[in-house]
Amino acid sequence: MKNEHIPHLAITPGEPAGIGPDILLQLAQQAIPAHLVAFADPELLTQRAAQLGLSIQLHKAEHGKLHQPGHLDVIPIPLSQPVKCGVLNPANAGYVLKTLRQACQACIEKRFDALVTAPVHKGVINDAGIPFSGHTEFLAAQTGAKQVVMMLASSSLRVALVTTHLPLSQVSAAITPKRLETVIRTLHLDLQNKFGLKVPRISVCGLNPHAGEGGHLGQEEILTMIPTLNKLRAEGMHLIGPVSADTAFRAGSLSDVILTMYHDQGLPVLKQQAFGKAVNVTLGLPIIRTSVDHGTALELAGTGQASSESLFYAVQTALEMIQT
Repeated sequence: MKNEHIPHLAITPGEPAGIGPDILLQLAQQAIPAHLVAFADPELLTQRAAQLGLSIQLHKAEHGKLHQPGHLDVIPIPLSQPVKCGVLNPANAGYVLKTLRQACQACIEKRFDALVTAPVHKGVINDAGIPFSGHTEFLAAQTGAKQVVMMLASSSLRVALVTTHLPLSQVSAAITPKRLETVIRTLHLDLQNKFGLKVPRISVCGLNPHAGEGGHLGQEEILTMIPTLNKLRAEGMHLIGPVSADTAFRAGSLSDVILTMYHDQGLPVLKQQAFGKAVNVTLGLPIIRTSVDHGTALELAGTGQASSESLFYAVQTALEMIQT
């Protein structure tokens, strides 16, 4: 399937009752300088296209070719049950994970250059009795990656996370010297290898208000963060911090990436600045994986009101990373 002159992208449409199929079909209407292959149920795509009033011709993904607007290659994976827009069905949770599993494996086998994913719904997968905390953790397990890092990026800001989908009550205990060091090493290496930054400048947020205020507002910065950062600085890494999260995002003080300690410490800032125009990148994987910066938006499924802008940016970012 692979052609050395054309990038090959595996795309999963995510939760079938959400906007994933919609934005995939919208993306397929555009000129993309790559071979796009959807891992999905063709009947779902055909029905959703009709509902949206979009013209689409689906093809078997037999050999690579440049994408043509209004066409889409598909590796068929059948749904367990028919889908109604906006209505979650745990019976289709296995389908969602099967699309991810097969697309990921195809990338591991080098049949594709990158994986691009539309949003999944964690709750309905868990309702089906399947432990699942998110794409990031699932793909780490599928690829055998020892440490992955979730990073969201817009045209002007990158935000990476030390912990991802973890209850706030568990965050402090999870930020160990080993974890922090491994995350920073992973972030540093992939910014070099996948983004072409020779010496990445990484701002590291403290866990506590005012980065602990010299120990008066918490000991994590003194006991865990500062010794770890000093160790890595001695190896030549450009690390700033720990800095207070309430000043880390000031205009003019941005570095190449801001490393935050937990999900809601950094992502609200990025999403306020660039929601729908950002991309989610999983670092530390042996494959390239990008995704949208939003959720399933069940209420918009099938209405034609969903925007494919973030998915387009995810595709664009994947293509840039392939070429780095």
